[in-house]
Amino acid sequence: MTDSHYLAAFIAVSALATFATRVVPFLFFQRHTDHPLVIHLGRFLPAAVMALLATVFLQRSADWQMPLPGADAMVSGLLVVCIHLWRRNALLSIAVGTATYMAFQQM
Repeated sequence: MTDSHYLAAFIAVSALATFATRVVPFLFFQRHTDHPLVIHLGRFLPAAVMALLATVFLQRSADWQMPLPGADAMVSGLLVVCIHLWRRNALLSIAVGTATYMAFQQM
């Protein structure tokens, strides 16, 4: 098997696995959308995931050696929340938060 065949097979398997992980939940939960567990997960899981991501971001990405420890991540995170609550545009809030965090890192 040549390198190009190996690479094509790898890409095909990766694409199939990615597609399967996206499709299987829709096929499985199609008949169970009114189940209490699915309703509970749909209500609380997004907030829990965002809280977990914010916690990991603060622990790993914040500069704790600054005069105001963690201010770079806190200001960026609060800016994301404020812009999202104001404009309800996820792309805008993520872009502004990322730009703010990168500006802090470059200073």
